[in-house]
Amino acid sequence: MSRHSSRADHRPTADKAERLRKYRPDIQGLRAVAIMMVVSMHCGILDIHGGVDVSFVLSGFLIGGQLFAEIDKTGKVSLTKFWARRFRRLTPPMAIVIVGTAVLAWVYGSPLKFRAFMEDGLGASLSFLNWRLVETGTDYFANDGSQSPYQHFWSLGIEEQFYVAAPVLLVVTVWISRKIFRNRALVALFLMAVIAGSFYLGWSKTAENQPLAYFSTHTRIWEITCGVLLALAAPLVSRMNTGLAAVISWLGLGTVLVTAMLISEETPLPGYAVAGPVLGALMVIAGGCANPRFGAERLLDNPVLDFVGNVSYGWYLAHWPLLVLWPSITDREFTYQDRLRIAVFSFLFAVVLHYAVERRFKQNVKLVARPWRGVFTGGFTTAGTAGAMVLATIIPLNLATSSSSTVAVGYSGQASVEESVYRTELSAAVQSALRDTPENSAKRGCIDNFDVKTFEMRDGCVVGDPKGTKTLVLMGDSHAWQWNDVYHEIGKELGVRVVTMAKGGCSPQIYHIIYPGVNREYTECDSWRESAFAELEKIKPDVLVIADRARQEANRSGAEASFKVFKETGAKLVYMTDTPQPGQNVPDCLATHIDNTSLCNRKQWQALEYSDFRAMEREVAEKYGADIIDTTPAFCAADVCPAVIGDQVVYFDNSHITSSYSKTLKPFLKPALEEILNKA
Repeated sequence: MSRHSSRADHRPTADKAERLRKYRPDIQGLRAVAIMMVVSMHCGILDIHGGVDVSFVLSGFLIGGQLFAEIDKTGKVSLTKFWARRFRRLTPPMAIVIVGTAVLAWVYGSPLKFRAFMEDGLGASLSFLNWRLVETGTDYFANDGSQSPYQHFWSLGIEEQFYVAAPVLLVVTVWISRKIFRNRALVALFLMAVIAGSFYLGWSKTAENQPLAYFSTHTRIWEITCGVLLALAAPLVSRMNTGLAAVISWLGLGTVLVTAMLISEETPLPGYAVAGPVLGALMVIAGGCANPRFGAERLLDNPVLDFVGNVSYGWYLAHWPLLVLWPSITDREFTYQDRLRIAVFSFLFAVVLHYAVERRFKQNVKLVARPWRGVFTGGFTTAGTAGAMVLATIIPLNLATSSSSTVAVGYSGQASVEESVYRTELSAAVQSALRDTPENSAKRGCIDNFDVKTFEMRDGCVVGDPKGTKTLVLMGDSHAWQWNDVYHEIGKELGVRVVTMAKGGCSPQIYHIIYPGVNREYTECDSWRESAFAELEKIKPDVLVIADRARQEANRSGAEASFKVFKETGAKLVYMTDTPQPGQNVPDCLATHIDNTSLCNRKQWQALEYSDFRAMEREVAEKYGADIIDTTPAFCAADVCPAVIGDQVVYFDNSHITSSYSKTLKPFLKPALEEILNKA
């Protein structure tokens, strides 16, 4: 967009011939509002959503307007010039942030995550990170330390994919439309079809596969296409009454802000909720097309928003990596003040990036005069950045290792837990195993994924001694599944057939659970639970062990209803109390604090979250005659729950115990289970 006009001529008269302007201060202001919404939401300053959706609309309108203007003037689009403009502006700042983030991740981040981060960086540099996030099932709103410092590149990836396809598709569609209708009717129909189809896919897939709906191009492209359609209609829209246009623009700005505040982390996104910010942005832009004297531009056109709009791209690039890596950089608990610091520091960096890099490449005379140089510069920068990410994935990890072949001993009685509370350095055995700890999960038994609605008995669900005379069922969610390997060993030694019945995130107790991955009621859990109850009647177990994660949805009526079903099976009931919650990714923490592992421990009162609900479940279990296996002594002592006990890392992520540590708990569990089996 041309920025040569002075601020004095921002507001020409409302003559119809002068309404469609090359520079739109209202759009510049709305761009600033969008980035402030994004940074405020990400940094936890304000719970306001929809900034990216507004940006999508702006991109569609601006790029669509440029393309339609060029098609009108020449009958075609110069792909070299179009892509050169995009490359000059986008790739140099992007390359600096991607490489700079890699350096910060190497110095301060977890060595165990470095290669995954660099793979994300490769996806970001080649503009396909959104599809990688779909493949890995990333939860955008996760707050458990699993975020990638490159995760925000998903939206840039969609926009860059649009930049590649849009000029070709629009030229072809305009040419066909002129041949058939002698106007642009077919173009409008094509754009409306894309909007309708993409919106439907995004809305329908939100409940089925939230990562796909949130990150994929085909479920999000409707937002950009709305802007393109408005650009197509801009000459017609500009003729509206200026009074009406002013009202529409103010209503649009209000719609953006109000709907953005109504959306929360519990709102299923994208769903239909993002239509609010999209509609509001369209109204602001449409109202501004008529250049009304008293429209929302009165508020949006000011030096502050103009400046913020100028540096918005750099601010978007810089704020998220700092947000993700800041706790590792400062090595302290994340505070609200830290979030404010990140917003300020990233803004200052964006200012430097804009003037030192972005503006220099955008206005470079040689690159402007010879578009092929701009394309070459962008291609070379992209290839160099991608190459750097590939090299980063193959260099040795910045992780202390040891060649020790010592057998790692974990739990060996309460004394081993107490001793571990006061240890601050990792032993050679732990350092040797740390690299593989994230994969140290249960290998035996079975667990059903989110989308499985019915439990089905299969060979993998039977462990222990398949020919045992007695049957023990281990039932629950992933916090039951985590015990599978030690139950397998105990079952083999006691001659017991062990059947595992587990589903991720699904309590066997009759609670209505909101699944965080899709922000809706976990109906797949309800149907799975019913089928699992029916299977219990067929199995007729001698012992039924219930283990599940302590959760805030727990309630006495649900616990009573489920234990009544368990009691009716005739099995001897056992309730295992939930394991402590470490509150952070333990392997990552240990890898970055080898000399002071106490920073990875957790106070017992913090680790035993939802203590009231835990107590309630235990009371209900005892009411229905269940034996209680209190797991806390195997994990905590002296009011601390250590991350390493003996020479075993206790957790392989931020919640689940490692297979190797669970197996060392055989002396802790076996006597209790043997006594219960003898009574069954």
